[in-house]
Amino acid sequence: QVRLVESGGGLVPAGGSLRLSCAASGTFFKIDVMNWYRQAPGKQRELVATITRTSGTNYADSVKGRFAISMNNAKNTVYLQMNSLKPEDTGVYSCNAHVLDTRMTPAGDYWGQGTQVTVSS
Repeated sequence: QVRLVESGGGLVPAGGSLRLSCAASGTFFKIDVMNWYRQAPGKQRELVATITRTSGTNYADSVKGRFAISMNNAKNTVYLQMNSLKPEDTGVYSCNAHVLDTRMTPAGDYWGQGTQVTVSS
């Protein structure tokens, strides 16, 4: 089993910054892909950012140039630096990890509990 714990959410005024963290622990060898999703009230869940174990990254158009995803492989922790926040960035942010076992084969897909980000106008 793998446990993901998010932290770093909160209330911030528009234009402010937050850094979210997602720490993975449990039985796995490597994180293959880590995604950050968000869901605003009444809206569908949206993929915000992705990072692979080879440090490839991808972002939703709505956050390009403002958000940056990074990974500390030694700590099995992924970060989402969010700058120039807008009220429309408000939502519950959840991390999602695809992990590998020691044979470098897929070993599961796991979710964190989510952290609330609220951006006031």
